Amino acid sequence: MPKSANLYARIEPDLKEQAEAILNALGIPASNAITMFYKQIVLHNGIPFDLKIPNHPTDISRMTESQFNEELEKGYKNMQEGNNIPMEQAFSDIRKEYGI
Repeated sequence: MPKSANLYARIEPDLKEQAEAILNALGIPASNAITMFYKQIVLHNGIPFDLKIPNHPTDISRMTESQFNEELEKGYKNMQEGNNIPMEQAFSDIRKEYGI
């Protein structure tokens, strides 16, 4: 079928530049990437990936002051009881658990 339909979308310029740089490195024109995305929507009968809020480690920007203080108290108590691990292991565990 000939390509005759137009799609117009407004997106952030930085996002467009970053995505197009990746697509260029892959040798895929933006129009082909959009076509692939639309074909996947049809094949999956919906968005072809999970739409959910990532479950990242505790985000202090979303905490109340009392919740933040409670987390600090827990950490302090664990430290006093010797329930701690080396920093490198802690970050490795976090990356593994959250896929980052």
